[in-house]
Amino acid sequence: MRRIEEVPLFPEHWGETRPTQLINVASVPQRSPFRYPGGKTWFVPVFRRWITSLRRRPSVLVEPFAGGGIISLTAIFEDLVPQAVMVELDEEVAAVWEIILEGEAEWLANQILSFKMTKDTVLELLNSSPQTKKEKAFQTIVKNRVLRGGILAKGSSLMKRGENGKGISSRWYPKTIARRIIDISRVAHRIIFRNEDGLRVMSEFANREDVIYFIDPPYTADPQKPGKRLYKYHQIDHEALFTLCQSLRGDFLMTYNASDEVKLMASRYGFELCSIPMKTAHHKVKWELVIGRDLSWMQDCS
Repeated sequence: MRRIEEVPLFPEHWGETRPTQLINVASVPQRSPFRYPGGKTWFVPVFRRWITSLRRRPSVLVEPFAGGGIISLTAIFEDLVPQAVMVELDEEVAAVWEIILEGEAEWLANQILSFKMTKDTVLELLNSSPQTKKEKAFQTIVKNRVLRGGILAKGSSLMKRGENGKGISSRWYPKTIARRIIDISRVAHRIIFRNEDGLRVMSEFANREDVIYFIDPPYTADPQKPGKRLYKYHQIDHEALFTLCQSLRGDFLMTYNASDEVKLMASRYGFELCSIPMKTAHHKVKWELVIGRDLSWMQDCS
């Protein structure tokens, strides 16, 4: 495996390449209303470099495991693609995206701005049963901000100390979250959201050369990896995903938690792979795998 040296944050022209190094996440615009476990903010500069290395500008980006959606949002806000298709199976996460993209962003933003964050109000909200999609979206945003690590899967618990000892309110930035929601609503006409199975949606576009894919599946190919406790829908047929990628006419880029199982699959399907460093929430450096048909744009990779 070859280490990447440096990724350009803002390529000056389509197709530019430079060496890369460990990404400073603080230098990447934060566009998602979620704090998402396994989120890909740190990967944004690498994504920019890949998409600008393509021979022609793609018409559509499909993100079959969208989650917090940072890659699709980056592609749209920075005009790297005309349209993005975001796919997410989790109904709670889906409710947020649907409300933002279907004309109710202002309502959601106002709910966030007016919410009084205390342990009592949080517990009351989390113990309630949403009656509408709007209510589910608001409840999900609050849950995402007060549960440890932003984990929405069953069994996650409230933050205790939180950031700087602020407890459950330590990740609650109502003005910032509301602003991001309103900003996303302004580009909603360029985003299609689908609360469906990601592989099924990918297969619909498989014959189109002008469609590209950013694929970040739950990390469950290795039984020791954390996907099962992080995501409600963690089960995925990894072999089926690799088979589908082999059939795509458009290009794709896939990220996986580094494991021998994934390396063997990539080898069997004839894909190239490279290890890339990223810094965890606890400031530890760990390695993830980047997989694609051609990674020549990533210097010093084998």
